[in-house]
Amino acid sequence: MNLFTTASEADQQKNQPLAYRMRPRTLDEYIGQDAIIGEGRLLRRAIQADQLSSVIFYGPPGTGKTTLARVIANTTKRHFSTLNAVLSGVKELRYEIDQARERLALYSQGTILFIDEVHRWNKSQQDALLPWVENGTVILIGATTENPYFEVNAALVSRSRIFQLKSLTNEDLLRIARQALADKERGYGNYQVSFEEGALEHLVEIANGDARSLLNALQLAVETSQTSFPPPLHAAIFITKDAAEQSIQKKAVLYDKEGDYHFDVISAFIKSIRGSDPDATLYWLARMVNAGEDPKFIFRRMLISACEDVGLADPQAIVVVHADAEAFERIGFPEGRFHMTHAALYLATCEKSNSTLAFFDALKAVEQQAQDEVPNHLKDGNRDAKGFGHGEGYLYPHAYQDHWVAQQYLPSSLQGRMYYQPSDQGYERTIKEKVQRHREQQLESVEVDAFVENLTYSPGDKGRERWVNRTISERGALLEAIRNALFSRTELRRSDRVLVCNAGHGLLLWEAFRKTPEGLVVAQVRSQDHMEHISHYASSLSALERPEIHCAELPSVLANLPQALRFECILGRNVFSRAKKEQSLLEQLTARLSTDGQIHLAESVPVSGSRLSDFVPPDMQALLRQAETLLYADPSNALTNWDEADLAAMFEEKGLSVEIESRDLIEHRRMTPLDVRRYVDASYLPAFAQLDLPVDPVELQQSLETAVCNSNLPWKHHLAFLHAYRTESPGGKQRQGDALLQEVHARVKPSK
Repeated sequence: MNLFTTASEADQQKNQPLAYRMRPRTLDEYIGQDAIIGEGRLLRRAIQADQLSSVIFYGPPGTGKTTLARVIANTTKRHFSTLNAVLSGVKELRYEIDQARERLALYSQGTILFIDEVHRWNKSQQDALLPWVENGTVILIGATTENPYFEVNAALVSRSRIFQLKSLTNEDLLRIARQALADKERGYGNYQVSFEEGALEHLVEIANGDARSLLNALQLAVETSQTSFPPPLHAAIFITKDAAEQSIQKKAVLYDKEGDYHFDVISAFIKSIRGSDPDATLYWLARMVNAGEDPKFIFRRMLISACEDVGLADPQAIVVVHADAEAFERIGFPEGRFHMTHAALYLATCEKSNSTLAFFDALKAVEQQAQDEVPNHLKDGNRDAKGFGHGEGYLYPHAYQDHWVAQQYLPSSLQGRMYYQPSDQGYERTIKEKVQRHREQQLESVEVDAFVENLTYSPGDKGRERWVNRTISERGALLEAIRNALFSRTELRRSDRVLVCNAGHGLLLWEAFRKTPEGLVVAQVRSQDHMEHISHYASSLSALERPEIHCAELPSVLANLPQALRFECILGRNVFSRAKKEQSLLEQLTARLSTDGQIHLAESVPVSGSRLSDFVPPDMQALLRQAETLLYADPSNALTNWDEADLAAMFEEKGLSVEIESRDLIEHRRMTPLDVRRYVDASYLPAFAQLDLPVDPVELQQSLETAVCNSNLPWKHHLAFLHAYRTESPGGKQRQGDALLQEVHARVKPSK
């Protein structure tokens, strides 16, 4: 061991910037990006299992792309190599590939190749990497601040998973700052660092989601708050708000006129105009002007919007924007900002209509349909009217009252086709009725033989139809209706974690699995048969991608899941069949919900569904209903002593926002003698005994079999679709609205 080298490395480590020293070394130290690296997510599972495939990390600076790659380097048993696309090229790549091939051949050790700023390589350089990713010589980890779908070769993108890292939240940044202040080895844990009220929060706010920017500012604030640094151990360091402001004076505008953010911001600007939001319009305009965007580019997009989004709802919009653009050309900055703002505000506040998009419907028709002849009366008659009769029959509109006359203008095969749909906005509202009236009159004026219809018809094959009807499963249609009703209220993101309760044969499981390819699906089943059925279909998937299947009662499954695992969505069917006895289960489920989690359940309500008495002759009906009245009114019967209101109250007591939708679904059920026997033995005979009614079991059984067996009974299932939310309303909209309202109130000072 060389003591001088070791000491030199230790000194070098101390002299590194705080942001470099505080880079996480393990997944547990990594803060933020829960959507891709949180407990249970696909990427986390792949890293922990050392089964990573090629990936590309995409996101703005300071969000942890390189840091995440280093965490993988510390976790994997493969060799980890690093290249920076700014500093290296094909020569360095070939060297790394040769080394990777040698390690694989001699030691059976795979290689992970991390390429930072991968978008900096040109097409030929990226192509040089492709065959080695393809044949598995290296596993690629690429990091880029540019959209990989535009800046990275399509062949590489198609062979990689794309993970988008978002700017860190203020809560994430606060945790990172506190981690640095508490770390005695790499941070400032050996000193007593304190802040004036609002100082640390200022650093977090101005860092704008960039952890590197925050840590650099924190280092500057700490080290400039002392006359000399480092101070003695355990020294008190107080950072004032002024020192914090000096350490991070201005928020860097994340904007690159050649990159993704250039297109994202102009897109937000135009969409704010389209949405008639003048406040957002001014914000995005200011962001572009502050970043030095070309005014000609901004005016060009506003000129497009004047016709695309405003159109004939306000024909003056194009005139105003064009006049402002001409005025800006003469005046320039800084006074020209008034004209730019004038144009933007006019567009944002005027009436909107996108009826000009009708052109593209017409263009599509031209491209997809055969080119019909121009109607004879519309042809040019100046050259051959005498020989071919071109132009004959044309009615000159100016010769008629109101300068209009009904006649055919479209080709005969397109007669009656409408492309332009006038809106009810602004000026366009005044012409809508006239356009519609003209169309009606033109249709009436067309010759009957001008309308050509091509119809085909085959008489139905009744035998075939009966065969098709027999093969359609009523049960399948019922289950599909349940699945559609649940998922219609469930907006799953690709990285969400989903728990499917009582998964059965996979009714809800596979739909959730399809919607969350980078997330996690955990399913609970109640029988080994269900377990084997789902496992059979999952066997073709890799072990890393398969849903987790647990065959046990739900409370046991929940208790054995990792403690930190939370779910964005919990789905289930008939989970609370004995609702009033399931309080502890509900407690366990809500404890597993993430901050903005949702629960969507379909619960059969037996008390409101069909009963056997609904399908028997009147002479038997009275007898059965005596027993059913007793059965369904029994307060101790956990299956029937609840309804939708009880179910909603249970979830509301847990602080969830609840919506209940009741729906009756009909299933044509065929009863068998065995089904009848179960009803008689388990329900009716005990009830008759309790009522002290003398009933012959054999006679009752035979009478019911005669009445209901061998026929399709329209059995009604009364279902309660429960949608419960951790936040005030679905998707957290209410919470976001409340936060926005508080922000507005904070800005508006009460008048004196």
